[in-house]
Parts: sequence; C-alpha cells; structure tokens
Amino acid sequence: MDTMGRHVIAELWNCNLDILNDLDRLEKTFVNAALKAGAEIREVAFHKFAPFGVSGVVIISESHLTIHSFPEHGYASIDVYTCGDIIDPHIAVKFIEEKLEAKTVEKLEVPRGMGTVKLKQMKA
Repeated sequence: MDTMGRHVIAELWNCNLDILNDLDRLEKTFVNAALKAGAEIREVAFHKFAPFGVSGVVIISESHLTIHSFPEHGYASIDVYTCGDIIDPHIAVKFIEEKLEAKTVEKLEVPRGMGTVKLKQMKA
C-alpha cells in the first residue's frame, strides 16, 4: 500500500438547487455512492437546516463520505476519504457529481499517512 488512505475533497458548483436542499435524496445519493465504490456502510447521519442546506455523513468501514450543501449558492462541499487501497474514492465522487448535476467541479486528492502532505489537483 502506497498510503494509509486517499482523501478526495471536491467543490461542486452550479448544482441542482432542489437536490441540494433535499435531505432524503442527498442521503440516498451518498449511501449509493459508497456502495458503488464497494465500501461497507456502518452509520448514516444527515441533518436539514432551516431555511435551507443539508449536512451529512456516511461512515464506512474504510472511513467516510461527507457533504455540506448551500442551495442558495448552488454549491456543495464534499469529502470522500477511504483507507487502504481497495476502495477508489473517485468512483464515489464521480457518482455524487452526476447525481447533484454539478456543472463545475474542482477536486484535490490528499494522500493520507505519508508524512508531509502533497496535494494532487485532479481534473474534473
């Protein structure tokens, strides 16, 4: 194993506003993203804010997937962190991008457990 984990941080812009404010839909999207990547789900917790926005986490055996949505800006901040080298976090991120209908995506990958942090800019 080259790293203890891979942490993909994604900025999703110009997303579908209705989806960004729909707790049930976001929860389903993140659970399905974890499963699509081959992860083992442990716990799921999502919270809807008033008047808008959702934060949530899917805890997986391999680490976690999180979202903080800002429908008023068409923006979602997501993290997908997987430990080991079996689960590919990019599979989950791509699935989430598509489901949120993001028009603009910026991603960084942070290798975890390697000592000095070296960021890798990813193409959308």
